[in-house]
Amino acid sequence: MDSLKEKKAFICDMDGVIYHGNLLLKGAREFLAWLEETGKEYIFLTNSSERSPRELRQKLLRLGLDVAEEHFYTSALATAAYLKNQCPGGSVYVIGEPGLVGALYEAGLTMNDVNPDYVVVGETGGYSYEKILKAVHLVRNGAKLIGTNPDLTGPIENGIAPATRALIAPIELTTGRAAYFIGKPNPLMMRHAQRRLGTHRSETVIVGDRMDTDIIAGIESEMDTILVLSGVTSREIAATYPYQPHYILDGVGQIPALCQAEG
Repeated sequence: MDSLKEKKAFICDMDGVIYHGNLLLKGAREFLAWLEETGKEYIFLTNSSERSPRELRQKLLRLGLDVAEEHFYTSALATAAYLKNQCPGGSVYVIGEPGLVGALYEAGLTMNDVNPDYVVVGETGGYSYEKILKAVHLVRNGAKLIGTNPDLTGPIENGIAPATRALIAPIELTTGRAAYFIGKPNPLMMRHAQRRLGTHRSETVIVGDRMDTDIIAGIESEMDTILVLSGVTSREIAATYPYQPHYILDGVGQIPALCQAEG
């Protein structure tokens, strides 16, 4: 295992790592400044499909962080790339937010609530029984079921909220069809990130707050891993998993000091 100080690139989650909802987490500003000052390559790899890279940039600007659009890659973009490869020019019925719909449009897919090739589900505040009924009908009629990510919950300012796997479960249970999930820990998502960074896995470390997506994705991609306790995972919960991160830290603000200590 290479020293953390020698790593050239960082793949970072966002929810629970950089912010909770509209609250910037302690140490995030210092961590980003350190990445820039040391010339590290970095990409924010988020399982959230709600926002486009432009909207994520605007959100961080509101929180006082200036990050260019090319540093963001979302499960919406990964889902759109996957469907473009699987079914060029295909059609979808979407339960999700504009970030997901826009990514699908840009990939050449069209919206279809009659006989789509796929039903695609992501996080959304517009979830309803009517949409579940529509999705169930379409899947039973042959549409394939896709989830933008396998997260059951996501951190928000005052606790946790249901995420894509929880939202898609009623459709799976009613139709008897299992969804295919695109986001972390799917290797497709990790390969997209590595290609954008242009670094080898031995030179790259992944930082996240979830054992079942971020940490397992890093381990299965043969990258070093950092679990931060600022999101949904406690030290006690992490200890119950059969795999363990290389580092456990309170938050990303500790990473610069850890690298300096290694030196």
